[in-house]
Amino acid sequence: MQNMFDLFHLIVFFAVYKTVDIYAATGALIASTAVHVGYEWFKTKQLPKKQFYLFLIVLVMGGMTIYFQDDAFIKWKVTVVNLIFAVGIFVSQAFFKVSPMQKMLGKEMKLTDQLWAKISYAWAAFFAAIAALNLYIAYNFSQDFWVNFKMFGLMGLTFVFGILTVLYIYPHLPKDEEKQEEKS
Repeated sequence: MQNMFDLFHLIVFFAVYKTVDIYAATGALIASTAVHVGYEWFKTKQLPKKQFYLFLIVLVMGGMTIYFQDDAFIKWKVTVVNLIFAVGIFVSQAFFKVSPMQKMLGKEMKLTDQLWAKISYAWAAFFAAIAALNLYIAYNFSQDFWVNFKMFGLMGLTFVFGILTVLYIYPHLPKDEEKQEEKS
């Protein structure tokens, strides 16, 4: 469900950008994120840390974009968020020996700790690469190109990397016969 809300914010940003401009789109992003955070708080009387911090980043970077009338801040938001993900995954795995990927998917998939670590490092590298690619595109292409990249390119790259991860994991998953033997 959270991913649907994240997609909703992206669609709001894209639609307002295409009909008005980057500053109105940034305002709409801030507003839609604030409504989402308010809804979550009203519904559950709590707010997950990740969601709160992402809202703060949107508020600060988006607010600076609007205040200074400089689209560089909203362009940097994508890089900041992806670097936070990259560093968070890397630090969690490297220093605390906790695989964020295993925490997310471990109930559905039984893999070795070593394999979970490889997957975590791969996703950390992916997020770092996305952060760098975002800056390259933001500073070497038009604003319109960057918005299209943010809407379609990032989503497409993430989808493709997710598929590649599944293809990498697939040979390591327990086979159906093994599952049947475990049940017997």
